[in-house]
Amino acid sequence: MDQDQLKRLVAEAARDAVLALAPGQVLGIGTGSTANWFIDVLAPHKAHFSGVVSSSVASTQRLLKHGFYVIDANQVETLPAYVDGADEIDPSGHMIKGGGGALTREKIVASLAKQFICICDDSKQVATLGRFPLPLEVIPLSEASVSRAMQALGGTPRLRLMAGTSDPFVTDNGGWIIDVAGLTISDPVALESKINQIPGVITVGLFARQKADVLFVGGATGVKRVDFS
Repeated sequence: MDQDQLKRLVAEAARDAVLALAPGQVLGIGTGSTANWFIDVLAPHKAHFSGVVSSSVASTQRLLKHGFYVIDANQVETLPAYVDGADEIDPSGHMIKGGGGALTREKIVASLAKQFICICDDSKQVATLGRFPLPLEVIPLSEASVSRAMQALGGTPRLRLMAGTSDPFVTDNGGWIIDVAGLTISDPVALESKINQIPGVITVGLFARQKADVLFVGGATGVKRVDFS
Protein backbone atom coordinates (compact mmCIF):
# COMPACT_ATOMS: atom_id res chain seq x y z
CA MET A 1 0.00 0.00 0.00
CA ASP A 2 1.18 3.51 -0.72
CA GLN A 3 1.10 6.36 1.82
CA ASP A 4 -2.23 7.74 0.63
CA GLN A 5 -3.85 4.34 1.10
CA LEU A 6 -2.39 4.09 4.59
CA LYS A 7 -3.56 7.59 5.45
CA ARG A 8 -7.07 6.74 4.33
CA LEU A 9 -7.08 3.55 6.42
CA VAL A 10 -6.02 5.31 9.63
CA ALA A 11 -8.47 8.12 8.90
CA GLU A 12 -11.27 5.58 8.61
CA ALA A 13 -10.21 3.96 11.89
CA ALA A 14 -10.29 7.33 13.64
CA ARG A 15 -13.66 8.10 12.06
CA ASP A 16 -15.10 4.90 13.51
CA ALA A 17 -13.64 5.77 16.92
CA VAL A 18 -15.14 9.26 17.07
CA LEU A 19 -18.51 8.06 15.78
CA ALA A 20 -18.65 5.90 18.92
CA LEU A 21 -18.76 9.13 20.95
CA ALA A 22 -22.12 10.41 22.11
CA PRO A 23 -23.75 12.47 19.35
CA GLY A 24 -24.17 16.23 19.53
CA GLN A 25 -20.67 17.07 20.76
CA VAL A 26 -17.97 19.31 19.26
CA LEU A 27 -14.90 17.57 17.78
CA GLY A 28 -11.37 18.95 17.40
CA ILE A 29 -9.70 18.41 14.03
CA GLY A 30 -6.06 18.96 13.05
CA THR A 31 -4.10 19.97 9.99
CA GLY A 32 -2.13 18.25 7.25
CA SER A 33 -2.51 15.54 4.63
CA THR A 34 -3.63 12.81 7.04
CA ALA A 35 -6.06 15.16 8.77
CA ASN A 36 -7.42 16.01 5.32
CA TRP A 37 -8.22 12.35 4.77
CA PHE A 38 -9.97 12.29 8.15
CA ILE A 39 -12.07 15.31 7.21
CA ASP A 40 -13.04 13.70 3.91
CA VAL A 41 -14.08 10.34 5.36
CA LEU A 42 -15.91 11.98 8.29
CA ALA A 43 -17.87 14.35 6.04
CA PRO A 44 -20.80 11.96 5.36
CA HIS A 45 -21.27 11.69 9.14
CA LYS A 46 -20.93 15.37 10.04
CA ALA A 47 -24.44 15.46 11.50
CA HIS A 48 -23.18 13.27 14.37
CA PHE A 49 -21.44 16.37 15.75
CA SER A 50 -22.88 19.75 16.69
CA GLY A 51 -19.73 21.34 15.30
CA VAL A 52 -15.97 21.12 14.93
CA VAL A 53 -13.02 23.22 16.10
CA SER A 54 -10.28 23.53 13.48
CA SER A 55 -6.55 24.04 14.01
CA SER A 56 -5.80 26.03 10.85
CA VAL A 57 -7.22 28.21 8.13
CA ALA A 58 -6.57 25.44 5.60
CA SER A 59 -8.52 22.85 7.60
CA THR A 60 -11.33 25.32 8.21
CA GLN A 61 -11.68 25.90 4.47
CA ARG A 62 -11.81 22.16 3.80
CA LEU A 63 -14.34 21.61 6.58
CA LEU A 64 -16.58 24.40 5.34
CA LYS A 65 -16.53 22.99 1.81
CA HIS A 66 -17.83 19.72 3.26
CA GLY A 67 -20.59 21.55 5.13
CA PHE A 68 -19.25 21.21 8.68
CA TYR A 69 -20.22 23.82 11.26
CA VAL A 70 -16.88 25.28 12.38
CA ILE A 71 -16.76 26.78 15.87
CA ASP A 72 -14.10 29.11 17.26
CA ALA A 73 -12.00 27.52 20.02
CA ASN A 74 -12.96 30.39 22.34
CA GLN A 75 -16.57 29.18 22.26
CA VAL A 76 -15.88 25.78 23.85
CA GLU A 77 -14.49 24.69 27.20
CA THR A 78 -13.73 21.05 26.40
CA LEU A 79 -13.73 18.66 23.46
CA PRO A 80 -14.25 14.89 23.72
CA ALA A 81 -11.44 14.25 21.25
CA TYR A 82 -8.91 15.88 18.95
CA VAL A 83 -7.78 14.00 15.81
CA ASP A 84 -4.53 14.90 14.07
CA GLY A 85 -1.42 13.45 12.46
CA ALA A 86 2.20 13.62 13.58
CA ASP A 87 5.60 14.03 11.97
CA GLU A 88 7.12 11.64 14.51
CA ILE A 89 5.79 9.63 17.45
CA ASP A 90 7.79 7.64 19.99
CA PRO A 91 6.81 4.52 21.99
CA SER A 92 5.42 6.67 24.82
CA GLY A 93 3.14 8.74 22.58
CA HIS A 94 5.34 11.86 22.57
CA MET A 95 5.21 13.59 19.20
CA ILE A 96 6.90 16.10 16.94
CA LYS A 97 4.35 18.15 15.03
CA GLY A 98 4.45 21.30 12.96
CA GLY A 99 5.63 20.17 9.55
CA GLY A 100 2.63 22.00 8.12
CA GLY A 101 3.23 25.08 10.24
CA ALA A 102 0.05 24.86 12.34
CA LEU A 103 1.69 23.74 15.59
CA THR A 104 0.48 26.60 17.78
CA ARG A 105 -3.18 26.24 16.91
CA GLU A 106 -2.85 22.45 17.01
CA LYS A 107 -1.51 22.63 20.55
CA ILE A 108 -4.28 25.03 21.62
CA VAL A 109 -7.07 22.84 20.26
CA ALA A 110 -5.43 19.67 21.58
CA SER A 111 -5.28 21.25 25.05
CA LEU A 112 -9.08 21.44 25.08
CA ALA A 113 -9.52 17.74 24.31
CA LYS A 114 -10.04 14.89 26.74
CA GLN A 115 -8.39 12.54 24.25
CA PHE A 116 -5.74 13.08 21.55
CA ILE A 117 -6.17 10.58 18.73
CA CYS A 118 -3.06 10.46 16.54
CA ILE A 119 -3.27 9.02 13.02
CA CYS A 120 -0.21 8.26 10.89
CA ASP A 121 1.61 5.61 8.88
CA ASP A 122 4.32 3.49 10.46
CA SER A 123 7.13 5.54 8.89
CA LYS A 124 6.39 8.16 11.59
CA GLN A 125 7.16 5.77 14.45
CA VAL A 126 10.63 6.28 15.94
CA ALA A 127 12.46 4.98 18.99
CA THR A 128 13.74 8.48 19.85
CA LEU A 129 12.39 11.79 18.57
CA GLY A 130 14.62 14.08 16.54
CA ARG A 131 15.10 12.57 13.11
CA PHE A 132 12.45 14.99 11.84
CA PRO A 133 13.62 18.61 12.33
CA LEU A 134 11.88 20.15 15.35
CA PRO A 135 9.68 23.13 14.36
CA LEU A 136 9.46 26.23 16.53
CA GLU A 137 7.02 29.03 15.85
CA VAL A 138 8.66 32.30 16.85
CA ILE A 139 7.99 36.03 16.88
CA PRO A 140 9.90 37.35 13.82
CA LEU A 141 11.94 39.77 15.96
CA SER A 142 13.39 36.81 17.87
CA GLU A 143 14.46 34.61 14.93
CA ALA A 144 18.20 35.24 15.35
CA SER A 145 18.27 35.00 19.14
CA VAL A 146 16.15 31.84 19.22
CA SER A 147 18.39 30.30 16.55
CA ARG A 148 21.46 31.00 18.70
CA ALA A 149 19.74 29.43 21.71
CA MET A 150 18.96 26.29 19.71
CA GLN A 151 22.56 26.09 18.50
CA ALA A 152 23.62 26.17 22.16
CA LEU A 153 21.36 23.16 22.72
CA GLY A 154 23.16 21.26 19.95
CA GLY A 155 20.72 21.84 17.12
CA THR A 156 21.11 23.20 13.62
CA PRO A 157 18.37 25.80 13.09
CA ARG A 158 17.08 26.93 9.72
CA LEU A 159 14.41 29.52 9.01
CA ARG A 160 11.59 27.96 7.00
CA LEU A 161 10.96 29.70 3.69
CA MET A 162 7.96 29.83 1.41
CA ALA A 163 8.36 27.22 -1.30
CA GLY A 164 10.42 28.50 -4.20
CA THR A 165 11.15 31.86 -2.58
CA SER A 166 13.57 33.53 -0.19
CA ASP A 167 10.68 34.86 1.92
CA PRO A 168 9.98 33.47 5.40
CA PHE A 169 7.07 31.08 5.77
CA VAL A 170 4.38 32.94 7.72
CA THR A 171 1.97 31.03 9.97
CA ASP A 172 -1.74 31.71 10.42
CA ASN A 173 -0.69 33.68 13.53
CA GLY A 174 1.87 35.86 11.73
CA GLY A 175 4.83 33.97 13.21
CA TRP A 176 7.87 32.47 11.54
CA ILE A 177 9.03 28.85 11.74
CA ILE A 178 12.52 27.71 12.67
CA ASP A 179 13.22 24.04 11.89
CA VAL A 180 15.91 22.60 14.15
CA ALA A 181 17.80 19.54 12.89
CA GLY A 182 20.36 17.40 14.67
CA LEU A 183 18.61 16.98 18.02
CA THR A 184 18.40 13.65 19.82
CA ILE A 185 15.44 14.12 22.13
CA SER A 186 15.86 11.64 24.96
CA ASP A 187 13.66 13.61 27.40
CA PRO A 188 10.88 15.25 25.36
CA VAL A 189 9.01 16.64 28.36
CA ALA A 190 12.09 18.41 29.76
CA LEU A 191 13.12 19.78 26.38
CA GLU A 192 9.62 21.07 25.67
CA SER A 193 9.63 22.97 28.96
CA LYS A 194 13.15 24.32 28.34
CA ILE A 195 12.43 25.62 24.84
CA ASN A 196 9.16 27.17 26.01
CA GLN A 197 11.25 29.46 28.26
CA ILE A 198 13.29 30.94 25.40
CA PRO A 199 12.10 34.52 24.79
CA GLY A 200 10.36 34.83 21.45
CA VAL A 201 9.25 31.20 21.17
CA ILE A 202 5.50 31.05 20.63
CA THR A 203 5.29 27.26 20.48
CA VAL A 204 7.68 24.35 20.17
CA GLY A 205 6.50 21.41 18.08
CA LEU A 206 7.08 18.92 20.88
CA PHE A 207 3.78 17.45 22.04
CA ALA A 208 5.18 15.71 25.10
CA ARG A 209 3.65 17.27 28.20
CA GLN A 210 0.36 16.58 26.45
CA LYS A 211 1.01 13.51 24.35
CA ALA A 212 -1.16 11.21 22.27
CA ASP A 213 -3.66 9.05 24.12
CA VAL A 214 -4.47 6.76 21.18
CA LEU A 215 -2.56 6.00 17.99
CA PHE A 216 -3.99 4.48 14.84
CA VAL A 217 -0.96 3.52 12.77
CA GLY A 218 -1.07 2.08 9.28
CA GLY A 219 1.39 -0.46 7.90
CA ALA A 220 1.73 -3.40 5.55
CA THR A 221 -0.66 -5.51 7.63
CA GLY A 222 -3.30 -2.81 8.02
CA VAL A 223 -4.17 -0.53 10.93
CA LYS A 224 -3.03 -1.12 14.48
CA ARG A 225 -4.41 0.66 17.53
CA VAL A 226 -2.02 1.64 20.33
CA ASP A 227 -3.26 3.02 23.65
CA PHE A 228 -0.79 5.02 25.71
CA SER A 229 -1.04 5.09 29.49
